Amino acid sequence: MRSIIACLGLFLVHTNLFAEPSNELVYKLKASVVKVHVFTKAGGHGVGTGVVIDKDLVATNCHVLANATGASISKFGDSFSPVALKADWKHDLCLLRFDYLDMQPVELGDSENLKYEQEMFSIGFPGGPPKPQTTYGRIKALYPMDDSVIVRTDASFMMGASGSPVFDNEGKLIALSTFKSPGKGAYFYNLPVKWIKALLIAPETTSMKTDESPFWDALEENRPFFMRVVLPFQNEKWEELNTVAQQWISKEPKSAEAFYYAAVAEEKLGNLNKAKEHFQQALALQPQHPATVIAIKCSAQLTLEC
Repeated sequence: MRSIIACLGLFLVHTNLFAEPSNELVYKLKASVVKVHVFTKAGGHGVGTGVVIDKDLVATNCHVLANATGASISKFGDSFSPVALKADWKHDLCLLRFDYLDMQPVELGDSENLKYEQEMFSIGFPGGPPKPQTTYGRIKALYPMDDSVIVRTDASFMMGASGSPVFDNEGKLIALSTFKSPGKGAYFYNLPVKWIKALLIAPETTSMKTDESPFWDALEENRPFFMRVVLPFQNEKWEELNTVAQQWISKEPKSAEAFYYAAVAEEKLGNLNKAKEHFQQALALQPQHPATVIAIKCSAQLTLEC
């Protein structure tokens, strides 16, 4: 009973009330968030979200714009058409440039100092509503990739929210909502602001045509390991999870996430000593790794000095 109570107490610590940003800050930021409209050769119409990140520049996801015949943004009943585009198709980040876009840019934060369980909020148009919606959550995982990190949060999003800005509680842009895993227990992934900053100096184009897919839409075997572990983990295919996790460890021996999934797989397969070793390594790499801490505290079979 005591272990159950301790586990519940730890769960409550990690799900306590948010220190939400002020209404004034959210209202101010909403003025810089726009709805992105795209048009296809077949006459279709798609919707995404964008955010003003510099004078006359709006950041959004490239998959919102890819191979569209036209695009525009709307705000306060007005519509604006871009005059140029900066595109990083692989990382799924695009910047639309406009002439005389009289909107205040948001302040750019950084991706280097983000922490597990850090509070965040996102503003976007999930489902295409007339007004932007705000979603609150926490950072649940950080995955190193291409000199920055992919940010996974528990703030959900749906179609129409692609390109939604993710802010820290000071209102600084830290990421852009982009893709999620399949299934009911979806994981929600966001691209780092560091990649947006890098794109500022990229050359411009006027074409939205591309045959390049984003990294997250590659064949399964070519996707990042943090994507490949999700379905075996959620579907309780422990042998498959262990195989992928071990490959992940081999490629990224300093990834706390890799050791966490390997530990879970080994525990479920009954290899408790191996599970303890992997959990300990996860904590050595990331002392505040919440999933590892909770897994240890909530298991009657595992005991580690945390």
